[in-house]
Amino acid sequence: MAAGTAAAHGAEEGPVEAILEPDLPIVDAHHHLWFQSQATLDALDREDGELGPLTQNFSFHPRYLFDELMGHATSGHNVRATVYVEVHSMYRRSGPEHLRSVGEIEFANGMAAMAESGIFGEPKLCAGIVGGADLRRGAAVRETLEAQAMAGGGRYRGIRAAGIAYDERLPKLSAAIGSRPGTMADPAFREGLAQLAPLGLSCDIFLFEPQIAELKDLARAFPDTQLILNHVGMPTALGGFKGTLSERFPIWRDAIRAVAEHPNITIKLGGLGNAMCGFPEAGRPETTGSEELARAWGPYIETCIEAFGPERSMFESNFPVDGVTARYPVVWNTFKRIVAGASPDEKAALFASTAARIYRLNI
Repeated sequence: MAAGTAAAHGAEEGPVEAILEPDLPIVDAHHHLWFQSQATLDALDREDGELGPLTQNFSFHPRYLFDELMGHATSGHNVRATVYVEVHSMYRRSGPEHLRSVGEIEFANGMAAMAESGIFGEPKLCAGIVGGADLRRGAAVRETLEAQAMAGGGRYRGIRAAGIAYDERLPKLSAAIGSRPGTMADPAFREGLAQLAPLGLSCDIFLFEPQIAELKDLARAFPDTQLILNHVGMPTALGGFKGTLSERFPIWRDAIRAVAEHPNITIKLGGLGNAMCGFPEAGRPETTGSEELARAWGPYIETCIEAFGPERSMFESNFPVDGVTARYPVVWNTFKRIVAGASPDEKAALFASTAARIYRLNI
């Protein structure tokens, strides 16, 4: 995709749908905020092949800040609060390397303060903040965690660990996100992870589908640490996985069922609009509707809920990333279609109370 077309793709175009169950309270358990400069977009535009879908994710919404998120959160669904998750955004440009990530927490907390004023709308944006930290620093990572907590203004809830997502069949992507093999088994990583529970912090986990089994051992080794598996375990259709979504579904399903046996793991339901997943709807939000997405995503969402139960499952928009596939209201309509037969209590958990409990939101 040419960088010059990014702004047009970021516009609110697409199917106009009636909002389903408009009064159902929602906590959007996972979103980002960012600004992609023209220089960044130009650099991304030169990438192709394995990194092409990653380029799409950034290019569709090059600017996604307070106004864009508030516009989405007030576009029809009853979004009461959101959880900000790190995306290497607004890092400090100077100072010790291991503390530059504190800038992202300061930024997200500022967005939360704006929302808390109520001037711009009712949703409490960034009511929970998940920062980024490299646990491979071992016990030394505690300085980063404490600095982020101080910057979080009482909203900081944990981290998304860096460097986990790796597969030898995805060498360019693994390198681009700074990952290496065996991170979850690395003694230094585990020493760093051990710092979280004493501070009352959780750990979001972004990995590729073949790595789900590795998470079982981590959960077993750290039973008192809240682990949160992102994006239904990230089914992937890049590189060596291209065209394998259907054949790998049973493998993914069995891995999800196995990892759900560990009570300290919670799962986020969403992220399937990410271009890296390889669903054919990616790249055409102007035509994609919730009925089509419900058919495509339903088997994944339903499998996760069956395995984890509503009390350990929470819906996420993963915006602006999933904006490459559908508009924000369409994504939430999709989730509502998939669980249309659930009870009121089950819907309350899936759409709001699980996220509010896990992230200890003040809403």
